[in-house]
Amino acid sequence: MAVVARFDEVLVTFWADGEYGVQPPLTDEMVREAQRVLGVTLPSSLLDLLRVQNGGVVAADHDAFPTSRPTSWSQDHVPFDALMGIGRLERLTSLLDTPYLVKEWGLSSPIVLLSGDGHCWIGLDYRGCGPDGDPSVTWFDIELDTELTLAGDFRTFVENLTAASGFDLDLDDSTSN
Repeated sequence: MAVVARFDEVLVTFWADGEYGVQPPLTDEMVREAQRVLGVTLPSSLLDLLRVQNGGVVAADHDAFPTSRPTSWSQDHVPFDALMGIGRLERLTSLLDTPYLVKEWGLSSPIVLLSGDGHCWIGLDYRGCGPDGDPSVTWFDIELDTELTLAGDFRTFVENLTAASGFDLDLDDSTSN
């Protein structure tokens, strides 16, 4: 079993180089506006990451999450190659687009979408904890109309991210590590 990295260690290596998907630096006012628009309290660990860089491409060491069962993406993991930031830059999807995207794709609420492309999303799932609680992180598969809880909270999710390159996409079952 892989050694789980501590959040503080991941925090300094989380982001890939480049400006793609990056919003302006996060301010307290932007956080207040996002929480008002989304109707939830965002996890402090998410805000910690967004204060380092407000969205963008995730480093290759942290661009996948191992799963306990197959999804439409893979037998043993889901992608997490980008994290949306908070902002309103034109032509750039943001956490603030969640209300529109949830409606557009027929998703349950309250959730906050973190990453995805329409057919599959990873989001903060507030349905079990309420808007001020600590949400789980869930994979929403629109194609298969399924959901898979990935982690009990965002911090645990981040600590368990790993490199997608470590998964063998040719294997039917990669449980024999």
